[in-house]
Amino acid sequence: MMEAGLSWTEERVALLRRLWEDGQSASKIAAQLGGVTRNAVIGKVHRLGLSGRVKSGEDAPVAIIKPVEVEKVAVAAAAPEPTVVVAHRPAPEFPQAPAPMPVAVAASEPVAIPTSQRVTIMDLRESMCRWPLGDPTTPEFRFCGARSITGLPYCTHHAEIAYQPATERKRDRRAAGFR
Repeated sequence: MMEAGLSWTEERVALLRRLWEDGQSASKIAAQLGGVTRNAVIGKVHRLGLSGRVKSGEDAPVAIIKPVEVEKVAVAAAAPEPTVVVAHRPAPEFPQAPAPMPVAVAASEPVAIPTSQRVTIMDLRESMCRWPLGDPTTPEFRFCGARSITGLPYCTHHAEIAYQPATERKRDRRAAGFR
């Protein structure tokens, strides 16, 4: 089996410790030791349990943060910031878009359903319109009962109300003030 790189002799470990405590980067230490990679240096530092460095590569001090200091910073960061009051400005006025052209909708007027056609839940059949009429909590509540369209639960009039194309729904919502 082939050995990967030079072994960690006592002299090399002592040099690693000195260079690490001097604040040298792992890359610089690997270059000075020769035969090891930056990752090998980092791994050895961790295995030796060496603490944070006193200096960085540019001889600038490196702050070592202790857990207590981290908690103080976290508490300071969580403190609410002072409230800033901003004067209210009126919204800028933009030119209004032209109103959409009115579109003729077939059978948009309410259709009077004869009372004889209205049915209760007990009388409702597969081929009858299931459009609810009135308040379900009252005894007068009924369903439309007209002949339904094959494959749909509603008659022609109620299907036009229930199944609107997406463009019409969007236009109707915008007209009502929703986006």
